[in-house]
Amino acid sequence: MNKPLVTVVVPSFNQGQFLDQALSSIFQQKISMEVFVMDGGSTDNSIDIIKKWAPKLAGWRSGPDDGQASAVNEGVKMGSAPFIYWINSDDWILPGGLKTLLSSLQKQPKAPAVYGRSSNFKQSSGKYTSTFVEAFVEYRLAFRCIISQPATLIRRSAWQKVGGLDHSLHMSMDYDLWWRLYKKIGPLYFVDDFVAVNRDHDACKTATNRRLHFQESIYIVRKYYGDVPLKWWLIYPYSVWWKSMCRLFVRSK
Repeated sequence: MNKPLVTVVVPSFNQGQFLDQALSSIFQQKISMEVFVMDGGSTDNSIDIIKKWAPKLAGWRSGPDDGQASAVNEGVKMGSAPFIYWINSDDWILPGGLKTLLSSLQKQPKAPAVYGRSSNFKQSSGKYTSTFVEAFVEYRLAFRCIISQPATLIRRSAWQKVGGLDHSLHMSMDYDLWWRLYKKIGPLYFVDDFVAVNRDHDACKTATNRRLHFQESIYIVRKYYGDVPLKWWLIYPYSVWWKSMCRLFVRSK
């Protein structure tokens, strides 16, 4: 067998309703890869789904862990491929998406990672919208996260140089990673193609814990950029308080 080119890590916890689609989308990719599922001790049907795919997996485990970032770091260490792809179990990658990212990163030897476009799928309505993504510019990254995590492929050497994900973060560990890759190695390279889908549903951490998400993001911007753009303070009440109240209202109806 050919040596794997990409280590794929899928962190998951009680996402059995979405996990099968995520794994199916991964194994539809026409490249050599090793896939690891890191389950946090799910109590739903996740283990049944993992066992269904076990013959194709390079490894998996299920049990309590220290959170999403630690689970991804653990999965990456289990692999050895020169490129790393991390996708959450409620998202999925489009056909040919991984090949597009891999080809682009191989052509950009100085880039620590490449990222493409992704769609946002609203589970409640079944509608798709475009996730906000744009070419890499430092001040734009400080203004908002312009990189879509499930649409990103990372060079293992770059991952190791920055030490992987910061396990002390629970919401914005990807945003922090983009900053550290940029600061220590250089700009991430933008690929103007749709390669993945981000699923928006009621149990998303960014929907259930907006306050911590904003707090971590503001901390990260201040840490790596110095100044926090006014936009963060202006949008905070709307994204944290108003959206949370609207979500509670819809759920109560």
